[in-house]
Amino acid sequence: MAQSKQLRAITDPELLVLFEDWFEELEEEVMSLLEGHGPMSPEKLAEKTGLSQRGATFMLSKLKSERKL
Repeated sequence: MAQSKQLRAITDPELLVLFEDWFEELEEEVMSLLEGHGPMSPEKLAEKTGLSQRGATFMLSKLKSERKL
């Protein structure tokens, strides 16, 4: 959390908006994939989305912690 506050402090606001928009689109894509194909491993999600395995693991953990899965 502190790291994201630091990032906001040094990032151009327009760039931050673009990142947030991209992240929302990515989350929607992941949710759509999971709804259509059922649960998947981080490896499979990474393969389908082009994310790294670490990124896919993060996304799955985030969605679970937000109770979106």
